[in-house]
Amino acid sequence: MFGILLGLLVLMVLAYLGWSIIWVAPIAAGVVALTGGLDILEAYKDTYMGGFVSFAKAWFPVFMLGAIFGKLMEDTGMARSVAVALTKIIGTKRAILGVLASAAVLTYGGVSLFVVVFAVYPLALSLFREANISRRLIPPTVALGAFTFTMTAIPGTPQIQNLIPMDYFKTGPMAAPVMGIIGAVIMAGGGYFYLRWRENTLTRNGETFTEPEDKNVLEKETGAPAFLLSILPLVAVLVTLNVFKFDIITALITGILLIMILNINKFKKFVTAINGGAIGSVTAIVNTSAAVGFGTVVKVVPGFEKLTEILMGIKGNPLISEAVAVNILAGATGSASGGMGIALEALGSKYYEIAMNSGISPEAFHRIASLSSGGLDALPHNGAVLTLLTITGMSHKDSYKDIFVVAVLIPVIAVVIAILFASLGIY
Repeated sequence: MFGILLGLLVLMVLAYLGWSIIWVAPIAAGVVALTGGLDILEAYKDTYMGGFVSFAKAWFPVFMLGAIFGKLMEDTGMARSVAVALTKIIGTKRAILGVLASAAVLTYGGVSLFVVVFAVYPLALSLFREANISRRLIPPTVALGAFTFTMTAIPGTPQIQNLIPMDYFKTGPMAAPVMGIIGAVIMAGGGYFYLRWRENTLTRNGETFTEPEDKNVLEKETGAPAFLLSILPLVAVLVTLNVFKFDIITALITGILLIMILNINKFKKFVTAINGGAIGSVTAIVNTSAAVGFGTVVKVVPGFEKLTEILMGIKGNPLISEAVAVNILAGATGSASGGMGIALEALGSKYYEIAMNSGISPEAFHRIASLSSGGLDALPHNGAVLTLLTITGMSHKDSYKDIFVVAVLIPVIAVVIAILFASLGIY
């Protein structure tokens, strides 16, 4: 037990310091192996790499195709076209809602959240300038739209955080739709009203829009496809995945082919976009696989049985222990998919067994795992948070408090309420 906790502490501290989990995870796994009485070399070569390779084998196609899909949406101008159209519909007077909706639609359509940040930021800058809203609210607004309810809550989302639990609980992407919708309403509604309250507070205090130091951000892009054409690939991914029940790989390939057909006049951009997406996906899959490898080592040391007893011994609904485990590990790794991967690799079979014996639907365990991955993951060392602040030119001091409320505090509240509904048999 001490070794497992020490390994988690090493993982959390080094990740917080900004060190890559690719090499931090094996070190933390080594600490667990050494204190657990395992041969370190064997634990690394067999156990750790076994978990690493197993996850990469199962999920690399999804990571790669998802990244390519997002990159093509970005480079063809389709992502920006969708964002611009939505903000025009909503209006500049509702700048926060416009940016939030744009980020949410793109993320729910399968575009990776990193691509969403790049696509939406120039538009957010223009809207916030016109509405005279402080730029410190741009990061939390984008975070609310991209890092929360569309990533973990809305049933059918093609984001990886909704797909990973399927293998462990034998479920589909639409698992526990009522719990998901309730969680999404709490996150989206609570986050939006909080940001509007912050907008009014800052305005009363005399804090309004100021120009960024980097004035080279493009506000307009010529030659972007029409909105109706641009949204078709997003709809195609969702329909093929959830209506026709195709595999996510088939759904993403459908979206990719549709982007290329609708932008055949931009075929010279295809190779560059596909290369960029494929290369970017490698880092993402290796990061998550490294975290899962750590969980595999934790699973085989003697102290794991004691840890399991403690988690399973949490009184009340077993969904509570799952939520605690996923949240803590997501916070420790600074990664929603990584933390959930560790938790489910180590405890997924136990929770599935409980589901089979307790009468609680496996879909409820799926949805709580997904929702919980999007809570403490957004602590200050989270990679997406760091990217968002860098792109928007804001610091942790400027914007992290608001990011914490919309991307950590409110999602955790949503998990609690979702568990309450599950305890009533409402999935």
